Amino acid sequence: MKLFKKILVANRGEIAVRVMRTAKKLGIATVAIYSEVDKESLHVSYADEAYCIGEVELSDTYLNINKIIDVAKKNGCDAIHPGYGFMAENSKFVTECNNAGIAFIGPNTESMRIMGNKIEARNFVKKLNVPLTEGVTGSIKNLISAAKKIKFPILIKAAAGGGGKGMRIVYKESELAEAIEATSREAKSYFGDETVYIEKFIEEPRHIEIQLLGDNFGNVIHLFERECSIQRRYQKIIEESPSPTITPEVRKKMGEAAVTIGKAIGYNNAGTIEFLVDKNLNFYFLEMNTRIQVEHPVTEMVTGIDIVEEQFYIAIGNPLRIKQEDVKQNGHAIECRIYAEDPSNKFLPSPGKMCFYKTPSLANIRIETGISKNTEIKSFFDPMLCKLIVWENNRELANQKMLNSLQEFIIHGINTNISYLIALLQNDAFINNTINTKFCDTYTSKIIEQINIEKEGIQFQIPLLAYCLYTLNNKNIQERKHYSDEHNVWNIIGYWREVMKIKILFNEKEYFIGVEVGKNLQFIFELNSQIYNTQLIENIEGKLMFSLNNSIYTTYISEDEKGNAFISYNGHIFNMLRKDVLKKDNSTFRLEDFVEDTNTITSPMPGKVIKINAKEGDEMKKGDVFLIIEAMKMENRIFATKDCKIDKINVKTGDMVESSTALITLI
Repeated sequence: MKLFKKILVANRGEIAVRVMRTAKKLGIATVAIYSEVDKESLHVSYADEAYCIGEVELSDTYLNINKIIDVAKKNGCDAIHPGYGFMAENSKFVTECNNAGIAFIGPNTESMRIMGNKIEARNFVKKLNVPLTEGVTGSIKNLISAAKKIKFPILIKAAAGGGGKGMRIVYKESELAEAIEATSREAKSYFGDETVYIEKFIEEPRHIEIQLLGDNFGNVIHLFERECSIQRRYQKIIEESPSPTITPEVRKKMGEAAVTIGKAIGYNNAGTIEFLVDKNLNFYFLEMNTRIQVEHPVTEMVTGIDIVEEQFYIAIGNPLRIKQEDVKQNGHAIECRIYAEDPSNKFLPSPGKMCFYKTPSLANIRIETGISKNTEIKSFFDPMLCKLIVWENNRELANQKMLNSLQEFIIHGINTNISYLIALLQNDAFINNTINTKFCDTYTSKIIEQINIEKEGIQFQIPLLAYCLYTLNNKNIQERKHYSDEHNVWNIIGYWREVMKIKILFNEKEYFIGVEVGKNLQFIFELNSQIYNTQLIENIEGKLMFSLNNSIYTTYISEDEKGNAFISYNGHIFNMLRKDVLKKDNSTFRLEDFVEDTNTITSPMPGKVIKINAKEGDEMKKGDVFLIIEAMKMENRIFATKDCKIDKINVKTGDMVESSTALITLI
């Protein structure tokens, strides 16, 4: 069969690396594009060739059609794979590829045009007698009027939307106008089209989708379903296959409905038909994604089919290599998306520099990532760091393997949702499959509470003594021979005496820990008048194992450039700072550095100011929104935490801000 010789991947991050991996397996040369801020990213070094096409702005880089086509032409590329997002569902980009004589690894423009507009897609599918929810379209004024005919709650959606962006649930009429405005603004920002529509919101629905493959000869098959009901802010965070919800009869009907849509539209690559499923297992067409999905690996794990490989063969003009009867589901796969965000702080994005990155190494797991231990996580892009996928014979075993894998997945220096995922997978509702798309809304506060209870239940001596062992056996720390206090113990007794004291800040409390160094890596610690006999077992590449009271503990420890320590134990991260050794920048720790000036509102993350709701001199009530900052493709509202009056606004719409930027000064 025919194959491409060289392709350009018009994307970044994990999907770019994933596409390149299959290309390399098939002997296809790969070309990467990147923005200046992405020059250290994994997809750049993984490709055979890589070319910078701009600085930061997406319109100048990953969304710049002319630049992408130009790189492909100059470097002899036969085809372009768009991944997901960016250009993946842009029919104009497909047309430009065709005009340049470059194959687009995706569907035809007509499929993309119809299914890319949710209003047209609904009209098309309605003619096929595939079930739909009730909906209305029109101008904003008409939507407000027509929405009254649909019983609340209703769902406002961007006509050109996808990926969970541009969607809002409205529960009462008084919230409707503001919600339409916000959704329209978000739609314009993400998709360049402010058109929105309204449909009936199904209470407690399941989100189940069918993977399709079609070719240029009218053949369309499905690769069964994925359950994607665990979502937060309409973004999927856990996906699995097969769905533990539907019966064989419903599975068959959904597969047939999806294939009917694919054949009717002449679909000719990988795509996904998404359905909502109600409590009675009735299913309703939601939308079609005319691209490869983020969650495609769970389908690959249970069917054994490399979907990207099939995309290559289809796009060059080969007929489908697989017949429907050849597709079987084997075992159970679960995928977790790992995000750079802080679950304990309303999931605020957490860009920054990692100081430790370790992936799990169990059998039958797969990690799709676009980062390495040296990658700095930028605020310009989606907060997803990577995807962890596991396979086992059944759902229970797969869930346990995922838990074990997440506990071995260690990231320090930035916040992630790993602890949240661990607690979620242990939630009874998930285990018993009594879930729906509102699961996170219902259980997140309980999950966060459970995380805190479990963390507080860990004996504080374990991470504290682990860090003591680490710092006593870490050459880099020992070589810092300047101390923050001329009276500290090292200057009095000398650094290498057998008896010493260590001063550590932990949970806003200072601990003075006596240390006696014994033989054979034995250390005796005195803490709060208690004696702890420990022995160091292993201290290699951040992994530290030690024995205490006849029990063995495994921890992972690192420090950032400022000397802040991160200790991972049992899926939790503990933060500490050694106070008797200076930070690497020779600065000193000052408590006042961490005290907030309550009259200055600072940005909680790097990002872009997209809307300011107040002006200087305004009086604000507690809960009012000062302004909105966009970071990692999310709108983050900056609220007033008390009744106040604005003295000065230090930013304007469109400004890029850092996490330390003073946004507003209060009187």
